[in-house]
Amino acid sequence: QVQLVESGGGLVQAGGSLRLSCAASGTIFSISTMGWYRQAPGQQRELVASSSNGGGTTYADSVKGRFTISRDNAKNTVFLQMNSLKPEDTAVYYCNAGGKVTPLSRSSWYWGQGTQVTVAS
Repeated sequence: QVQLVESGGGLVQAGGSLRLSCAASGTIFSISTMGWYRQAPGQQRELVASSSNGGGTTYADSVKGRFTISRDNAKNTVFLQMNSLKPEDTAVYYCNAGGKVTPLSRSSWYWGQGTQVTVAS
């Protein structure tokens, strides 16, 4: 199985920056798309940014120009650089990755445990 471990959350003032990291470990044959979702209290989980293993990226409109997703494929790690943070960015951020544990297995989606990001106004 694949485990995803996030780090880098915390409390920051509005306008500040945080960098989230997520490392995949365990029995891994390949990792495809890696991304970040977030869920604020009382809200549905939403996509923040994703990165395909071919280099393509997708961003939610609300974070374009402020957040940057990047990855280190050799280390199966994905990062989310968050700049110009706003109080409305406050949420639990979850790492998500698609991967295979063997060459013949189906690709499955995996989730991290989540890391809290709180932006104070």
